[in-house]
Amino acid sequence: MGSESDMYVIIAGAGKVGWNLARELIAKDREVTLIESNHDRFRVVEQELEHAVQYGDASELWVLERAGIQRADLVIAVTGDDEDNILISQVAKEKYGVQRIVARVNNPRNLTHFKMLGIQPAVSATDLILRLIEHEVPEYGLVQLLALEEEHLEIIELEVLEGSLAVGKQVQEIALPDGALVISVLRSGRGFVPKPDSVIAAGDQVLLILDPGLENQITTLFASSAAGASA
Repeated sequence: MGSESDMYVIIAGAGKVGWNLARELIAKDREVTLIESNHDRFRVVEQELEHAVQYGDASELWVLERAGIQRADLVIAVTGDDEDNILISQVAKEKYGVQRIVARVNNPRNLTHFKMLGIQPAVSATDLILRLIEHEVPEYGLVQLLALEEEHLEIIELEVLEGSLAVGKQVQEIALPDGALVISVLRSGRGFVPKPDSVIAAGDQVLLILDPGLENQITTLFASSAAGASA
């Protein structure tokens, strides 16, 4: 029986999340191929990861086949485009029979589309995805959080936009609706659990757990300009 170290992982998207995941998995002696479609970004990442990164559009079959998807144990779709992430996940699952797929949901409004297609999305915070990959399940860990779907709860991630209502405010000062809770913040590639007096900054990736139906209110707080929200 193969060990976890024999795992072959394909990551689509060399943004902050994809690059950090590739770096961490390579450090754990996993075989990784990172695919990036932006040539300038590819060149930057290639300086560090060298042959572990390939240039191309991961939504195209020939690019996935060149990366060796036929033998992939895990595909992680973390591009900035939800349609691409859905397509990559579907192709990996249905055409190539990849057993384990993690997909990033950039816009919480698209969460239902991933669920309808049978794609279990995972948040893009690097340490939480790594926990899922490694089967590390603390009593408050990601597997339990994802299972909260049965309790009619959702986990979403938003990037805090410059000028949004939450920027510069302490977590305790943000007028979150009942049924919503900030559980993690990813800043400059490092995640932390915020305290009530932690200040939210533009560019933060904020992870929230919430009751279904609150997505629009949360988006207004974190991902809309204050001017637009008050208009």
